[in-house]
This record gives sequence, structure tokens and C-alpha cells, in this order.
Amino acid sequence: MPMPETPLTALVWPRDRPVQDPEIVTAEDYVQSLRNRNIKVFIQGEMVSEFVDHPIVWPSVNALAETYRFAQDNPDLGSAIGFSGVRMSRFLHITESAQDLVLQSQMQRELGRRTGTCFQRCVGQDASNSMWSTTFDIDQKYGTDYHRRFQDFMRMAQRRNIVIGGAMTDAKGDRSKIPSQQEDPDLFVHIHARRPNGSIVLRGAKAHQTGTLNSHWMIVMPGGKLDAADKAYAVACAVPVDAPGLTYIYGRQSCDLRAMEGSEIDQGNAKFGGQETMVCFEDVEVPAEYIFMDGEVDFTGILVERFTAYHRRSYICKAGLGDVMLGAAATVADYNGVSKASHVKDKLVEIAYLNENIAGTALAASYGGSATQSGNFLPEVLMANICKHNVTKLPYEIARLAQDLAGGLLVTLPSDKEFRHDIAGPLLEKFLKAKKGVTVENRRRILRLIENMTMGRNAVGYLSESMHGAGSPQAQRVLIQRLFDLETKKKAAKNLAGIVE
Repeated sequence: MPMPETPLTALVWPRDRPVQDPEIVTAEDYVQSLRNRNIKVFIQGEMVSEFVDHPIVWPSVNALAETYRFAQDNPDLGSAIGFSGVRMSRFLHITESAQDLVLQSQMQRELGRRTGTCFQRCVGQDASNSMWSTTFDIDQKYGTDYHRRFQDFMRMAQRRNIVIGGAMTDAKGDRSKIPSQQEDPDLFVHIHARRPNGSIVLRGAKAHQTGTLNSHWMIVMPGGKLDAADKAYAVACAVPVDAPGLTYIYGRQSCDLRAMEGSEIDQGNAKFGGQETMVCFEDVEVPAEYIFMDGEVDFTGILVERFTAYHRRSYICKAGLGDVMLGAAATVADYNGVSKASHVKDKLVEIAYLNENIAGTALAASYGGSATQSGNFLPEVLMANICKHNVTKLPYEIARLAQDLAGGLLVTLPSDKEFRHDIAGPLLEKFLKAKKGVTVENRRRILRLIENMTMGRNAVGYLSESMHGAGSPQAQRVLIQRLFDLETKKKAAKNLAGIVE
């Protein structure tokens, strides 16, 4: 399919000037940039001043650091030259063509494959692109200055090569009521006060925030289409992660305390993990230069729909995790000595088939991208929603098949402490041997990886996040129903049947 090329109309930079180096280049630069920040974060009932090296947190930091390693190892895929003239992470790139969307998708699948978990940068990428076109459109209608402000913010982000998080989901309270009808107004992030200098003051909370703590800035957005009565909730802005008034409460994950037990094997994936927090806003002041929407309720639905188009297509990352699941399922079958059985081969084919359905719809959404009025490219909305709807179902079946091939030892395998015990260890080594030439340790490792991804820490990123991230299943079905153009298809059928009405 030919890919249209349209430069950004809102801001064109001279592409023949020298490419600049950003402030943060390496994974080590990134990790160091997270230190010595005055952030209030609660983990396991304690306030932690320096979270980077905390055993529970470190795998999520390292997963995000992998995006910097990947950009250095694969600059054509993992990085891009932005409108600021800086070669920075592709996660900060404003998409200028369908090819940019395709490259984003390919990068995200590969990072899923490399980490086996959520690498926490898709929300910021998708928020940036949806805010780019939405601020442009608001300015066109109302004569505001939001797009210039957003350009300045993104120019700073690209020059520094920082991590941007996205904050959209509110606490919500009573789902049957709109924000302004809630008993407690803070159940949705809103403008609580205004300062004479043009600043706004925010109160509320954003829930389920993936990787925000590991970011440098977050883009705050309304979580849904709002009515005129909810004008105070129609706010979009950029906030530093260490801004005064922010409190982070770390989410609990299945088997997370294994990271504190000292056993690498029992963790399943000791190197990489995901992260979620609740972010509480208690009188957080935002200067005017970082405000990108202030009361324009008629653009809240547009912003959310554009964001979900980008973000639901971003779930191609689950195909990367599915690649890992396929490899793990094949490995455990081989270790058990059953890899040549016909039913085993058939199950592996089924995993591959399901996984490529996820990837194919994401790539279709990317190849079908089209230019917005602002010049950046939006994925094809119907295919983006079909991709995410696949993701709400297919990883669960892939996980079931992997557990089927793993066998019951997946959930009865003793801990690493038993294997290191003078009496229990030799017994386990004797009785847990399988195929000749396969060590018991390697068999344990692959079983723990499958456990990690289907019921342990990284099941958050592979299963539960697949269900609810970027909107639960019904949200995609609503858009699919709106976009599948039933009348045209009925007309085609009636035409072939010779029906005249």
C-alpha cells in the first residue's frame, strides 16, 4: 500500500541543518536522571524517597531504560529526528506519515519481545500526537494559543530526550454520574483555583498510571467526553513528575514480593517489569505556558477518540510479548520431550496465528494512517479499535495454551530455597529431570517465565492491561459499531441479490 507523505503544516523545520544530540542519550543517563528528585511515593506502606533501586521498582525502571538501549542499538527504528532538529527516541516523534506510524508499531513489537513486559512509553507517545492535532484544532476555532505552547513543550522534551507519561484515567467515583455530579469533586481531576498570573491549580487523582513515576513529565488529559456542566474538568496540561502537591501510591502486583526474596529464578523475569501508580493531585499549580486545554468541553471527545486511536494501535506491543510466550511454550514442550507430538505442534501454530492477528490489525491501522489538519498522522480508527479488541481476548487464549503445554509443574514447582537445601535439593534434582541433556535449572527457568507472564508480575502487562488498558472491551465495540458502515454493506448484498426497494 503506498504511504502518503505530508510534512507537518503547523511547524516546518529546515531538514538540512545539523542534527543535534539530546541531553539524555544512554540508559545510564536516563537512570541517573531519575535520582535526587523530591518525589513522595508510597510502596508497601512506607514513603520511599529514592525509589530507583527499590527491588520492586527496579525492573520497571530497567524496562523503560531498555528503550534507550534499543534506540542506540537500532537508531533507524528506535529513534527519529524531530521537528526540533534533535535525534531523540521515536516515542517523542510527532508522526509525519503513515510510515512513521508503521515504524512506531514495529518498534513497540520489538520492545515487547525484548522485555516481556510493559515498557511504559506508549501512553506519552500517543498523548503527544493526539494533543498536537487537538491543540491545533482548538486554536483554529477559538483563536487560543495552545498549539504554540504545545510546540514549545515538545521542543523541550525532544531536546532533552525525556520520558513523557500520559495521565487520562480518573478515579471516577459513581460511574452513573458525570464529574460535576459527584459527591466529591476531586474524583475527577479538575481546576480548583486560578492564580492572577494565569496559572491553574489542580485537584483530583489519576488512577492506573503506567510508568508515570519513571517519567520526567506527564501530560494530563480529560478521561472522557464532557458536558458543558463539566467545564472545570476539561483541562489538559503538562506537569513535571516531581511537581509540589503530587503523591504517588504504588500499585500491588501478583508475586511482587518475590523481588525482595533474593531469588532470580523464582521471579521468572528478574530483569524487566511494569509499574502502575495512583497519582494524587493536591493543589498542583500549573503555569499558563503548560496549559493546552482550559474549558473547551466540545474538544474533549475529539481528544479522547484520537488518543484511543493511537493507543489502541499501540497494543501491538502485546504481539511482542506473544512472541515470548510462543518461544516459552515451544521451549517447555521441547524440555518435556513432547515437541514432536502433533497436538503440541498444533497448539504452537494456534499461538502464532492468534499473535499475528494482533500484529496484523495494528499494522493495518498504521499503514492506513491519514493526515490531520495539523499535519501529523492519525491511525485508521476502525482497525486500531479492532486491534485493541483482539488484545482483550487473544492473549488470554495464548496464555491458556502456554499453561497447557507447561503442565502442572507450573503451579507446584517448589521455591528456589528448596533447590538450594542440603536434603530437599538433591531430591528435587533427581525427580524433576525430564528430557536428556536439559538441566533442571533451565526447566525451572522457563516454567517461571510462563508463570510470570500468565499469573505473576508481568501478567499485569500481558493480560489485565490487555483487557482494560486504553478502554475496556465495550469501548472498542461502541466505536466498531459506529465505524463499520453497515448500510454500505447491506447495499452491496442487496445489489448482488437483485433486490430493489
